[in-house]
Amino acid sequence: MSLCQMKITRKLLPYLILALTVNVLIVLILSIWQHNYTNNSHDTRSKKQILDTFVEEAPRKNKANLTIIIQDFENFENYISNITRLIITSFTYVRVLIVSNQLPYPPIVLPKSDNIKLITLKDDLRKRYNDSHPISQIKTDYVLFLPDGLLIDTNFGKLMPQFVTLMEVKNLSALALGVKSSHLTCQPLLLKLKEWTLEFSSNKGSSVNCDLVQGEHGLFIKTKDLYKLANPFLIPTFTSLYLQLKVTKMKIHIWNDKVLEKIGALFSDAHNLWKHKQNENIRLNTLYAKFGIKKVIRTNGLVEWYGCTKHTERCFGNIENDMPDFLYDGKWTPPCCLNKLRETAKHVFSILEACQVRYWLEGGSLLGAARHNDIIPWDYDIDIGIYKEDVLKCSALASINVESYVDDDGFVWEKAIEGDFLRVQYSQTNRLHVDIFPFYSRNGTMTKDTWFRTHRQDMEFPEKFLQPLTKIKFAGLEASAPNNVTEFLELKFGKGVIENPKYPNLQFPYDL
Repeated sequence: MSLCQMKITRKLLPYLILALTVNVLIVLILSIWQHNYTNNSHDTRSKKQILDTFVEEAPRKNKANLTIIIQDFENFENYISNITRLIITSFTYVRVLIVSNQLPYPPIVLPKSDNIKLITLKDDLRKRYNDSHPISQIKTDYVLFLPDGLLIDTNFGKLMPQFVTLMEVKNLSALALGVKSSHLTCQPLLLKLKEWTLEFSSNKGSSVNCDLVQGEHGLFIKTKDLYKLANPFLIPTFTSLYLQLKVTKMKIHIWNDKVLEKIGALFSDAHNLWKHKQNENIRLNTLYAKFGIKKVIRTNGLVEWYGCTKHTERCFGNIENDMPDFLYDGKWTPPCCLNKLRETAKHVFSILEACQVRYWLEGGSLLGAARHNDIIPWDYDIDIGIYKEDVLKCSALASINVESYVDDDGFVWEKAIEGDFLRVQYSQTNRLHVDIFPFYSRNGTMTKDTWFRTHRQDMEFPEKFLQPLTKIKFAGLEASAPNNVTEFLELKFGKGVIENPKYPNLQFPYDL
């Protein structure tokens, strides 16, 4: 090659390299385009088919979008090991959380898998915060709360897209999923938090928007909605969840098809069954205490009490500035306390009437009788007046001047430490009480020796209101009262007091 030819070749080399590179890129682009075109031309499936394929392939790809939560089980007899073993074998797309208040004993044997986790709620210095809080362990969009002994059937994965679609279309927060042998029904609830009361309605509820579902079932819930609840990991699980869903006004629907299987019966042994029922009662009592439920009314009208008794303290502490703590919490007097006040009033009134002691309802108690024929819903004691000269007519009252005592029914009769008046407490432990104020007549005016300056109604009044005494309905009784009740109350409290209820503290922020 001549020197001249070599010079020409060197000048053309960069252009040759550039041309070769462009050709390679063109071939590559054409190849990719042809590949995509071929794939797209064959993918004529509907969105539903694609979604079904995804669900079918999910177990193989191990793409979990469901977390099963089991927390209602007994340590001494359960199916937890069986259920988790079946899930790890047949439903690899499902994660499982076993939640327990403390480490189960005897120990529960769980399969070794990243998809199965035991979480104990008990505080432990050796654990991190997230280790004791189940919600931080949920990485899926949906959860399924299951009672012990139930398992999803083999078609569950295929049905999940239908669950999701229904929940989105109807704006549901939860689906109740039944067992093949069970019949699910809706039970309407009336939850009166201000009055500490839960009532189960006898009316038949709608399956479209349930308050509570009866029958063996699981509860399918959006994970994001768990964050709207006070605490989704309290037991008994389903009672707890339904009360919380009721408060937050979330919608619940019953899924018609049965998609759960029962893998076996529990507590065939009589002793284990007894222990289970005992534990259930303890859990329910604990739950009601946490949620502030003191009174439960069943569908047949039966009333169950979960509050104070003669052997426990009353449900509230000392009163400051005439405002009990429960009013600041937006609630009224617990119904158990009102019930014990009624019992105390009945006991005291019957003794005074037997002794022919002249007594009458005073202050807020008379106001409650005029408004409600009962105690004011946020009052915390009962006040009555008596003629001081009648004290000696009744040994129950006269004995207090010697010393306080407990009568045969457990009521405590004593002198009040706040002034010159008497008090009858429900029991030595429970300080709910009736205050008895001795009045005497002075020139036609009823007066007494102890006054409460902060109580506007605590004032002298004409004796004519007691001549004669009348009767008024109060706390299930016919109680003695002044005549001309409205005039008497307006003298003490002001015009329109019966028609215009107010809390003791007029600056109180909550509405009645």
